[in-house]
Amino acid sequence: MDLKTRNSFENAMDGLLRSGYAIFSLAIIAVGVETYICAGSLRGTLIDANRLGRVIGPVVAALGVGLLVKRAARTAAMLLGSLLFLHALVYVLPKYAGRPRSMGLRTQLFEPLAVASLAWLLPGEDAMPSWLERSSRYLLAASFVVFGVDHFLGLAFIGSLIPPWIPWHAFWTALFGAGFIAAGFSIGFHILARWGAACVGLMFAIWVFTLHLPRATLGLYGGRPHNPAEWSSLLIAIALWGGSWALASNVK
Repeated sequence: MDLKTRNSFENAMDGLLRSGYAIFSLAIIAVGVETYICAGSLRGTLIDANRLGRVIGPVVAALGVGLLVKRAARTAAMLLGSLLFLHALVYVLPKYAGRPRSMGLRTQLFEPLAVASLAWLLPGEDAMPSWLERSSRYLLAASFVVFGVDHFLGLAFIGSLIPPWIPWHAFWTALFGAGFIAAGFSIGFHILARWGAACVGLMFAIWVFTLHLPRATLGLYGGRPHNPAEWSSLLIAIALWGGSWALASNVK
């Protein structure tokens, strides 16, 4: 690859990864709107707020809007990360502590932790304390490793969620599990972290279009289009896709 072609490829990749910031922000706005509309009926989602959704939903949506406003972006990112982190520790962790073998509760715990970490990392290394950058990166890495290990522990179940037109369900489940673990170590140890974040974001993007969108909008592959949990799963996947790409665009 000559220098001109390489520069063109890198510029195109940079532009693609920078789109992750807007994707993440819009997903957070949508999460806030859903939390408000579905207050009292959301269970096992990013913000399992019950009736408090009428309060928390608008706050989350406002923080998502704040991410798109240059002057407010850093503050909004810090507040969003803190809100999701506290929600996971105060509301979800006690439930998981009582049932530590529950893969569902483990996912409910580490999804908001992963999104919180991505929110904290949005402003970039130069705009945040070094301790928070390191802690966020390690927490995100641990979350991805947990997701990867769970892919192997739940090989049959997760494989059953893959659309039937895609062959070799066990193979893809194991491959994505290995991808999660590799991305976690890449981000945690800062080894090819840009590629690790970019690839895990691509994984989520693939799932958005092949699995979550068809389930949430058309009811395909066992989905329920009028179920708030389906839409929440879609929005979480979009947030993790966009946040991972935004992280990749910030890695130096």
